[in-house]
Amino acid sequence: MPELPEVQALVDFLAERTSGLAIAAVELASFSVLKTFDPPPSALAGGPVDGVSRHGKFLDMDIDGIHLVFHLARAGWLRWSDELPKNVVRPGKSPVALRVRLSDGSGFDLTEAGTKKSLAAYIVRDPREVPGVARLGPDPMAVDFSLETFSGMLASRRTQVKGLLRDQDFLAGVGNAYSDEILHVARLSPFAIAGSLGTEEVERLYAALRENLSGAVLAASGKPAKELKDAKREGMRVHGRTGQVCPVCGDTVREVSFADSSLQYCATCQTGGRPLADRRMSRLLK
Repeated sequence: MPELPEVQALVDFLAERTSGLAIAAVELASFSVLKTFDPPPSALAGGPVDGVSRHGKFLDMDIDGIHLVFHLARAGWLRWSDELPKNVVRPGKSPVALRVRLSDGSGFDLTEAGTKKSLAAYIVRDPREVPGVARLGPDPMAVDFSLETFSGMLASRRTQVKGLLRDQDFLAGVGNAYSDEILHVARLSPFAIAGSLGTEEVERLYAALRENLSGAVLAASGKPAKELKDAKREGMRVHGRTGQVCPVCGDTVREVSFADSSLQYCATCQTGGRPLADRRMSRLLK
């Protein structure tokens, strides 16, 4: 799933390529992808692209005051074309769910692989009409997101820090991959209770959060959309690297599996050398 750094890179990518252009058409190949009905897609035709921005993991195209907001979810992606096919996209077996045509013949497809369809698009007059946007927590890259703010958010939270970092209501933009990376850099167990962290641990977590995300945003900056997935994988220290060597201490990267996801961590760096039990057991191995 694209997270804050990749979504920001897509925002920058789209902003550069849509500057000075207007929407020619928005075509639906999957009617379930559009979660709103008013305004209709036809309302976007002819409207100039006034800007592209991000709300957590949501991308927002401002088209003359009407917003096309979309969330790529786990298997969605944006596929850019300097020249789109002339034929109108039709419902079928293609992974294309939605196509945006621009006034110069370029544009992009929103695609989704697999059978579990979670890609979502919204056409709204205000981004806050999108439920997922309205309930977002603060953006960790915001200028005013201070250590004091973060410390206050963690206080008294009896929630494991891994899950809390991924909770979009708590913090906008961080998902499974970067939460693994942030906790590795902060040298914290993913199962640590947020409200029980000491002052130094909170400071490490805050620094790791800001530095890891800003570094990933910088690494992704300027890359075309088609290269972002590979760039994200290559930049990971522990996430997705089960069985490989930890780049910090040389220990083996370990994994905890869940029903539909997994986390990766280094026992030496993060849990005092103790392997974590399968999360279904909810405890450390003795």
